[in-house]
Amino acid sequence: MEVISAKKTGINFKERVLDKRILEICSPMLRTILERLPTSVSSNLQELRLRQERPLCLRCIQDEFFVTHDGRVTRNPREAYFITKSDIEKIFLNLTRSSVYTLDEELRSGFITISGGHRVGFTGEAVLQNGKVKSLKNISSLNIRISREIKGCADLVLPLIIDIHLNTVYHTLIISPPGCGKTTLLRDIVRQISNGIQSMGFRGVNVGLVDERSEIAACYNGQPQNDVGLRTDVLDRCPKAEGMYMLVRSMAPHVIATDELGRAEDIAAVEEVLNAGIKLITTVHGIDLDDIKKRPVIDRLLRKTLFNRIIILSSTKSVGTVEDVLDGSNGKSLLEKGKRGDKKL
Repeated sequence: MEVISAKKTGINFKERVLDKRILEICSPMLRTILERLPTSVSSNLQELRLRQERPLCLRCIQDEFFVTHDGRVTRNPREAYFITKSDIEKIFLNLTRSSVYTLDEELRSGFITISGGHRVGFTGEAVLQNGKVKSLKNISSLNIRISREIKGCADLVLPLIIDIHLNTVYHTLIISPPGCGKTTLLRDIVRQISNGIQSMGFRGVNVGLVDERSEIAACYNGQPQNDVGLRTDVLDRCPKAEGMYMLVRSMAPHVIATDELGRAEDIAAVEEVLNAGIKLITTVHGIDLDDIKKRPVIDRLLRKTLFNRIIILSSTKSVGTVEDVLDGSNGKSLLEKGKRGDKKL
């Protein structure tokens, strides 16, 4: 058995026990197990995977392991605590009692955001109506995603994406494979440009944030649980395209930020934002520039050179490695020579 230490993760979170708001929704048995986790594990925890009649699985930064009845971590699934039907039912009962929204709406979306910004995803048997998912029943799997902010992680890239002379930001695209920090980086960029950056002489600007999956601001009862800045207006659980149109019409943002472009309607909305003279900061799944060019809707934007800055993230050295920052007009690197891949969130 091996305990995953904080040093192995590559990111230095301040050590702390698991948020009590997560413990409160757990069944008594799970709560006892999780309270016994080593601090080096709970401090770096990203997900709790709870699958009925299968081992309790935890994912830390760049690692995954199982947990025994007494809170020890192990690589052997046979030694782990196996999630029971009762565990799932008790957690789900706690979740529904804490929600002020209709359960059907949250079941249809596949997740519930709880206080603290933590998100609980679930799967089970789909209930269909007119060929579309109306709800879920017989819930069998839960994924509790830990919400964590890394304030200051955008310090590395902000000087390259801000036009200090005009007190504005460049249109910016963040490219990253899943789990490499793009949402964390986007959140901190939004926070800092909204608040203003005194050290750079940058005055804060109004930011409109479309948070379709409640991952950036992590709203609970409409209130952001993450710090997204003083001048940020959030549209929570709103489809990206519709949200961008709404913000353009109603909130007069200087910048619109959103996560994970990909659909054709998203691209049309992006063009509307740019035509309105509003700056855009967004993300897309991909390994590098060549990878996202294989997707016609994204390639269309790139060929028009609509993005002034392109940030590429990876996990080559640790989660959040900044591989490069490119000038969108010519593809040239803006990082100092020899520094590619050395900078991390």
